[in-house]
Amino acid sequence: MVQEVSILVGGKAGEGINSAGAIVAQLLNHSGYYTYMYYDYPSLIRGGHNFAIIRGSDRPVNIHRNFVDYVIALNQDTITQHKQRVGKRTINVFNSDVVRTEGQGISVNTILKSENAPAIMGNSAVIGAFAKASGISWDTVSDVFTRHMPKGADINLKVAKRGYDQVNTINTIKSIGSRRFSVLTGNEAIGIGLVAGGLTVYVSYPMTPSSSLLHFLAENTKKFGITVIHPENEISVILMALGFAYAGGRAAIGTSGGGFCLMTEGLSLAGMAEIPIILVVSQRTGPSTGLPTYTAQSDLHFILNAGQGEFPRFVVAPGDVQQAYYWSAVAMDVAWRYQVPACILADKTLSEGTFSIETEKISQAKFADLPLWDGKTPYFRYADTESGISPLAYPGTNGAVVKVNSYAHDKSGITAEESGIITQMTRKRMKKATVLADAMESYDTINIEGSSEAKTVLICWGSVLNTCREVALELNLKVIQPIVLSPFPVIRMNQALQGIKRKIVVEENVTGQLSALLRFNGITSDAMVLHYDGRPLTPDMLLNRLKEVGV
Repeated sequence: MVQEVSILVGGKAGEGINSAGAIVAQLLNHSGYYTYMYYDYPSLIRGGHNFAIIRGSDRPVNIHRNFVDYVIALNQDTITQHKQRVGKRTINVFNSDVVRTEGQGISVNTILKSENAPAIMGNSAVIGAFAKASGISWDTVSDVFTRHMPKGADINLKVAKRGYDQVNTINTIKSIGSRRFSVLTGNEAIGIGLVAGGLTVYVSYPMTPSSSLLHFLAENTKKFGITVIHPENEISVILMALGFAYAGGRAAIGTSGGGFCLMTEGLSLAGMAEIPIILVVSQRTGPSTGLPTYTAQSDLHFILNAGQGEFPRFVVAPGDVQQAYYWSAVAMDVAWRYQVPACILADKTLSEGTFSIETEKISQAKFADLPLWDGKTPYFRYADTESGISPLAYPGTNGAVVKVNSYAHDKSGITAEESGIITQMTRKRMKKATVLADAMESYDTINIEGSSEAKTVLICWGSVLNTCREVALELNLKVIQPIVLSPFPVIRMNQALQGIKRKIVVEENVTGQLSALLRFNGITSDAMVLHYDGRPLTPDMLLNRLKEVGV
């Protein structure tokens, strides 16, 4: 029998709800549980309702469920806005100064005054009360606060102990082992993967939900041996990164849909000039500003078709932290080996979700040697080779004139308008698309999970994988997740669908963008489950939606 628990922590922006949720997740982690945390917040600096849902389980989990066993309430909104998540077994632990409900209440103001502590530490008092109510030992609380909140740990522990001592244990969260897992957000996994792939410089203008990747890499420049730059806008971001790449620096950039809009001319420049560039695009709800702090999967076709003209590109959409790490490293390798733009397409759920990760199970990418100029033959930046991949040299290389050009050009990089040269160089660039597609045959571009005997399959992409894999387990279905979306692995997809009688596409947009991509490649679906309210599609929701389509 699965051992599981879910906790909701809620309050106002500015009350440290994300940090409080992270501490609760660590309490479960130190009790032997795999954990996942979803953080929900409006686009406000102060005010509004923020909450985190932390799920712990004795098996890996990567998405939250709707029902919660505990509510940690720092304000009344946490009680009133989540009635649909609670049941008779749910236990409320709350700040009795501002919350009126049944359960275990403590006066946070009284505790803070007695310890002469600042208001932001109020969540420590309520977390302490939660730990006692759920039977988590004080030793575990002390260990978590000391390890994960070292700044001000002493006073936070005093405040937490006051809350701990004022309530009774009601429903014990049983410890299921002493193992502690590494915990990463999706953006952190992407960042570490980029570093593993050879990242030397990261350039970004902050835009939710990619911003935390900028912060993470900036905080670890010395550890990773990289440079991180925050220019004045997104146009500067991509042009600066292309300059670094031209000079031999392995550059990556990060943004979301609105920022990517401003980068599309620079993307097309990368296509014409054949400059390697890695773009991390984390999707949020649009159009326009849309919902800046909520999730979606509505930019797939934009990413696949952005930029004027025709040029090959690599697009990968990881679904969990293991895939985020591995495919970010691969994207770096692909961009440089084939001299194409590579896009890591994420979403808010993946980027800002916090996941347990078993480091020993992470796949390590293998990298091929770059096609560097041998220094012997005359150097042509755009030499037309059998593969379409030209030898690389960087400015300052002895004997090489490295000229890149956004105009149509000849093999030397000199602007040209003659029809024969234009035809030759267009074919030269597009040969790389064929070579890249062939090379992808050696990668697991399609992820297959669930029942091998099932005749009904859920086809999904990105973070929706985590919902589909749980539902497939409950309903004995198969899951197919195309990870690489360009070049699309159509042969492998057809092989994976052999013997399948019913294909249901599940995605978080209103137009069925993956379904359209499948149709473009000759694969039709029997039904679609489309979800587009900005919140993640949970397993509970999907189970109900599948009933509507006859599963």
